[in-house]
Amino acid sequence: MIKLRKAKISGSIAIPSSKSQTIRALLIATFAKGKSIIHNPLFSSDTQACIDACTLLGAKITISEDKETLYLDSTNIDIRDKVLTIDTANSGTTTYLLYGLLGTLGAKEITLTGDEQLNKRPILPLVNAYRDLGMSAALAGECPPVKISGELIGGSISIVCKTSQYLSSLLLSLPLAKEDSVVDCPLLYEKPYVKMTLEWLDKQNIKYSISDDLQHVEIKGGQSYKESEVTVLGDFSSASFFFVMAAITGSSITVKGLDRNDVQGDKRILEVLEHMGCSVTWDGYSVTVTGPEHLKGGTFDLNSMPDTLPILCVAALKAEEDVEFVNVQNARIKETDRIACMRENLVSLGAKVEERPDGLLIKGGTKVKGTLVKGFKDHRIIMALAISSLLCDEELTIDDESACSVTFPTFFKLFGKLKGEN
Repeated sequence: MIKLRKAKISGSIAIPSSKSQTIRALLIATFAKGKSIIHNPLFSSDTQACIDACTLLGAKITISEDKETLYLDSTNIDIRDKVLTIDTANSGTTTYLLYGLLGTLGAKEITLTGDEQLNKRPILPLVNAYRDLGMSAALAGECPPVKISGELIGGSISIVCKTSQYLSSLLLSLPLAKEDSVVDCPLLYEKPYVKMTLEWLDKQNIKYSISDDLQHVEIKGGQSYKESEVTVLGDFSSASFFFVMAAITGSSITVKGLDRNDVQGDKRILEVLEHMGCSVTWDGYSVTVTGPEHLKGGTFDLNSMPDTLPILCVAALKAEEDVEFVNVQNARIKETDRIACMRENLVSLGAKVEERPDGLLIKGGTKVKGTLVKGFKDHRIIMALAISSLLCDEELTIDDESACSVTFPTFFKLFGKLKGEN
């Protein structure tokens, strides 16, 4: 439990690295069968789950004393005919992206499982896709744990991707399949994350072709990953909380360590905040957001950036006009049903809210009150609620803040720095 109060905001911070990029870098290095170097990785619960998984598979991982560099040696990985259980904790990214790669190692059986939240996240569409590509699997229902066996052969499949991680999983694994593959996605959400995965394939000179809408992919089989040296970029998802912090307090906050040309989907939150009246200025790898006296309303499609829903709900609390978030039904299958959970918290804070199947309508002119709110063990909801305390005249209490360690263990330290507390 944590209690927070309103404070004046100012200053600049350096943002942590991207979780999504770090996990992709770790998996490619592990399956490269060589010695790789990863600069500026993120260390959090989710990335630690990936490190643990890679270590269990046989990768030797060492970390520099300053934690700025990770060295990974996968030269001698050999789990042929072994039976393993990999616990990915709360990391859906690790679970989904690792799945198909496991079919290239010749293990007898590998069980993928996680914590209570992860084992409620749907994986059946991915399981069925990999069954059609040569792998076998046993699971009860539609969620982990899942027992995986067999070899990734390749072939032609069609898969509905209500999370982009399904397609990213296939993109990472199918170059290592025995045969060529074709993947069709009649439905694909969160397309920027697919572009992120493609950037990693390009760094590895992987041969593939993909349609402009990213929904038809042809991948050559029999390829391999090579040892490499890479640098992980700053995380727009983590930065989004501080962008909104500036927006709702009418202050200026500078966030360092971001690339304005990054393909990360959550970068688009800057466009949303500009539409709501904020000023956004770039200086090299730093961006400054300045909030206006009054935020404007509007309708915003968040399909490509569902992780921003919780924090943009907080921005909506300051808007004088109605704010509607649409086409973000994919937010319901994250760590929690973020649409329902945020509606409950917004109502507790004093907002008038309409929950829709694909989003939320938040009425303008909310007077926010301090109260007890629920984090639902979801890191993005907890961090968003912490930022909302800056709108409350009374004390705000969050029932449990511990889940922030999943992606952003230093969040409250940086939050306190901008409030002048440390």
